[in-house]
Amino acid sequence: MGALPVFRWRLAPDGYATRRQLRARGLRPGGQGVAAQLERPRRRRGPLVAYLYRVDLAKPVRPMTPGRWAALAAANRARRICPQCRRDAGYVIPTSLGTCVPCAYPESSDSPRSV
Repeated sequence: MGALPVFRWRLAPDGYATRRQLRARGLRPGGQGVAAQLERPRRRRGPLVAYLYRVDLAKPVRPMTPGRWAALAAANRARRICPQCRRDAGYVIPTSLGTCVPCAYPESSDSPRSV
C-alpha cells in the first residue's frame, strides 16, 4: 500500500478518522476507500496499523428499521438454539462445542457418582 499516506501514532491531521471514531460521531465510511494509514511502532513486532477514512466523505449511519430489529432478534435467537436437542439453551452456543453443554457433555447413567 505504498500509495497511501502514512502517519505516525497520534500525528494524523484533522479530517481523518478510524471506523470506530466515525461510528462515535454517527457516521460510516459510506463506500469510500481507505484514505491513509496510522502506524504505531512496537518493539519486537511489526507496527500496529489503523486505517483512516476521510470525515468529509463519510455518510450518516443508517437507522435501524423495525425489519432490521426483527432480523437481528431472530439471528440472536437462532444462536441460542442447540442443533442437537433443538432447545433454547438460554445462552449463545459456543462454536467450539457446536451444541449446548448438556449435549456436549452428557452424564452417563452407568458410571457411579462420586459424592
